[in-house]
Amino acid sequence: MLSVGLTGGIGAGKSEVSRLLASYGAVLIDADRIAREVVEPGTPGLAAIVETFGTGVLGADGSLDRPKLGSIVFADPERLAALNAIVHPLVRARSQALGEAAAPGAVVVHDVPLLTENELARLYDLVIVVDASAETQLERLVRVRGMAESEARARMAAQATREERRAIADLVIDNDGPLEALEPQVRTVWAELKERAAGR
Repeated sequence: MLSVGLTGGIGAGKSEVSRLLASYGAVLIDADRIAREVVEPGTPGLAAIVETFGTGVLGADGSLDRPKLGSIVFADPERLAALNAIVHPLVRARSQALGEAAAPGAVVVHDVPLLTENELARLYDLVIVVDASAETQLERLVRVRGMAESEARARMAAQATREERRAIADLVIDNDGPLEALEPQVRTVWAELKERAAGR
C-alpha cells in the first residue's frame, strides 16, 4: 500500500485532483468529510464538544451548529486549540482505520487541506501539492465560489504560503491553467503512484 498526502491552498483545485484520482482507482480518505462524521449526533466527538463548549453550539435538531462554534473558536486561539484537541485525534484514528482496511497494493490518497500547517508530511510515503498562483486562487474563489474578495484574501492569508507548501512536496501538480490541462497531469501522477505502490 502507498500512503499519499494530498494538499493545496484554497481555490487551487485540490478537490478536482482528488476526484480524478478516485476515478482512476485511488482509495480516497477525505479529512474534511471525516471531521464532519466524527461530530454527528450520538458520537463521542459531539458529546465532548458539548461538554467543552456548552449546549449553545447545538442546533434545534441536536446537530452541531458549525457557524456558532466557528464564531467562538476562530476569535480565540485557546478555544480553537481545545476544539482541535477533540476533533483531530478522532479524525486521525478514523483515517488510519480506513487506510489499514485498503487492499495490499492500493494507492491510498489522504485529502488533507491543512497538511502543511499541521506539519503532517511525515505521516505519508509522499506528498502531492496542487499548486496555483495567488491570483488564480483569488479569481476562482470570487468567481466560482462567490466569495467576497476580502473574505477570499483572509482565507488565503490564514493558510500556509505557496512556498511552504511546495517545500514539503514530493510531486507538484500545476493547476494555474484551464481544467483540460489538469487531467493529463493527474494521469501522469497516477501512473507514477501505481508504479510506486507496486514496488512496495
